[in-house]
Amino acid sequence: MEIKKGLEDVYVKETEITYIDGELGRLYYRGYSIYDLAEFSNFEEVSYLILYGKLPNREELNWFQEKLREERYLPDFIIKFLREVRKDAQPMDILRTAVSLLGIEDSKNDERTDIKGIKLISKFPTIVANYARLRKGLDIIEPDPKLSHSENFLYMLYGDRPNEIKSKAMDVTLILHIDHEMNASTFASLVVASTFSDLYSSIVAGISALKGPLHGGANYEALKMFKEIGSPEKVNDYILNRLSNKQRIMGFGHRVYKTYDPRARILKQYAKLLAEKEGGEIYTLYQIAEKVEEIGIKYLGPKGIYPNVDFFSSIVFYSLGFEPDFFPAVFASARVVGWVAHIMEYIKDNKIIRPKAYYKGEIGKKYIPIDSR
Repeated sequence: MEIKKGLEDVYVKETEITYIDGELGRLYYRGYSIYDLAEFSNFEEVSYLILYGKLPNREELNWFQEKLREERYLPDFIIKFLREVRKDAQPMDILRTAVSLLGIEDSKNDERTDIKGIKLISKFPTIVANYARLRKGLDIIEPDPKLSHSENFLYMLYGDRPNEIKSKAMDVTLILHIDHEMNASTFASLVVASTFSDLYSSIVAGISALKGPLHGGANYEALKMFKEIGSPEKVNDYILNRLSNKQRIMGFGHRVYKTYDPRARILKQYAKLLAEKEGGEIYTLYQIAEKVEEIGIKYLGPKGIYPNVDFFSSIVFYSLGFEPDFFPAVFASARVVGWVAHIMEYIKDNKIIRPKAYYKGEIGKKYIPIDSR
């Protein structure tokens, strides 16, 4: 019996959503190159593509954008929860609990999955931005229906309209995090959905899986590493020391990519733009990251270990004003699109996910009463 630890290379479903070429470092959403979508499209259009299988025409995109704008607002009981909950909680715990609360109140069992999904896609940024401000003792900023999804996310965080560079960087970052085939959080959401549980429960499972430091929390760990290094001059000794002690270089390596992650290539461009614009700490962190990239590729590249999406996304998220422990919640605000799309795709031809475990213990043991043990 061959045991596939981590279900590596085990196919659990057919999909038309995302294709990854791990050898050549290519990523496609519904057949479209991630490079083209990042350059020419926007979050709303790509989300429509992921959910509905085609690029929208003008009428379809207007409908989708309007639905997203309508659903940005949070009900009073969620606002009350955000105001009253402890302010030192992990943002992913807040997001997970808020989604559970939304699920309790949303009893429209006959509503289409995509419509429920749009509600969640729209509300995730509001939950994240509201808690980020409340934790700093600031007032909540109401959504602005005149702004795009990404602009509104940053507006609710800042209280001011973001500049063009930040708006584009936010939009591209969200696009790049929308989906990545059968990752841990997507699989977790599918396991729940395959039981015909409700969408909110399935999404909570996705959030819970994404919270882990080996998944959505990896970008936080990458930034911590850059800060720990402190300056570009210290990179060489730091990295060589980690490698000699057989420690991981955070933001390097991927289960699928055996070359440079295409998402990291795109994010590097925006990390550089933001660093040059912001200067100061951000620019120093970018310089450190570039040096880590250079040395890491020199020693790990021959082994097929290269920068992944978390490497430069950490600097982009930080440059956009998000505290490090909010990085996974921002990630979730994009990945929720992929979770919903995969759930919709899977339940069309549903089969409950029930793998097996190979038993290797004893059988036929004699029961011994407790007083004789």
